[in-house]
Amino acid sequence: MVTTMDFTGDPASTRVIVGMSGGVDSSVAAWLLQEQGFEVEGLFMFNWDADDAYCTAAEDFQDARRVCEELEIPLHRATFAEQYRQRVFSHFLAEYQAGRTPNPDILCNREIKFDVFLDHARRLGADYIATGHYARLRRLTDGSVSLLAGIDPGKDQSYFLHAVSQAALRQTMFPLGELHKRKVRQLAVEAGFHNHARKDSTGICFIGEQDFSRFLGRYLATDPGPMLTPEGHEVGRHQGLAFYTLGQRKGLGIGGRAGADERPWYVLDKDMASNTLYVGQGHDHPWLMHDQLDSGPASWIIGRPPALPLRCSARVRYRQQSRPCQVEALTDGRCRVSFDEPQWAITPGQSVVFYDGETCLGGAVIEARRQCQPARVSA
Repeated sequence: MVTTMDFTGDPASTRVIVGMSGGVDSSVAAWLLQEQGFEVEGLFMFNWDADDAYCTAAEDFQDARRVCEELEIPLHRATFAEQYRQRVFSHFLAEYQAGRTPNPDILCNREIKFDVFLDHARRLGADYIATGHYARLRRLTDGSVSLLAGIDPGKDQSYFLHAVSQAALRQTMFPLGELHKRKVRQLAVEAGFHNHARKDSTGICFIGEQDFSRFLGRYLATDPGPMLTPEGHEVGRHQGLAFYTLGQRKGLGIGGRAGADERPWYVLDKDMASNTLYVGQGHDHPWLMHDQLDSGPASWIIGRPPALPLRCSARVRYRQQSRPCQVEALTDGRCRVSFDEPQWAITPGQSVVFYDGETCLGGAVIEARRQCQPARVSA
């Protein structure tokens, strides 16, 4: 079973420190590396206040400790809460306050897991770090690495890794990239891990499975305003634009209305200047369909921009199939991305990630969506 693509060194003399989360993925990643003869140690990181009711880190640490005891490997622990608040969470709040929808997992990977965590692992003597991400690395003859999608299309996490630096990827292993999730759970059973059936985490790491709006309300003030249709009819009141995202369906509080059909309502747009939330009916409402976007400065896996314009494919959200597009250069490393067909709910603050087949080229934060939007009807 290939889990460390193109590794040519001596596993017995290679120390790999695995980021242990307490979940099944990182547990199996550590086990696979140990089975291949690597010198394996674990490192659990605390990124949030331990006494916060939203944080499950204490329970997660106990699960990680038990797995490491079963593997008979050391488990280190480190607290990166201050770095997390300064480099991830402050940006997270600022983006929501500005009406955008950030992806903290991408920033956490770049700033914490493959920077602060990596530096700490180096101080512990690591030659490599490893995580339970479903992605692959291909080591090239010039010493660089390519980032490839994991072979399990339902679990591939290359989207979240596109901003990790080339230097960090050179010192990283992704043991699960060649596996499907069902196989990982099977291996966890074979290894005798107590957490083999543990549910996958779907919440942001510091929020867990708690109600998101409720969590956000602890840090951002409400600012009520009108909910308008594209035609200018008021159909409700919102609690603050920061608490909504484009394409959102749940939590709008719009019941049956006279003259309206039974199709569900969606968030179509935000007008920050007038504090207005635009809503409309139908998943494929024209205001949700756009074929072009402008991005912020792009991060490229090879460490430099490719020749632009570039014909490739791109995703504008996790779990979306990549779609054909053309990428053109704007100023200061920014890009304009033109899709062959309109895309649903392109969302400023989220990321557009570029692919050439299974190879992840890089990506950038979406700043604005363009075209395909009908002119507004004034209120």
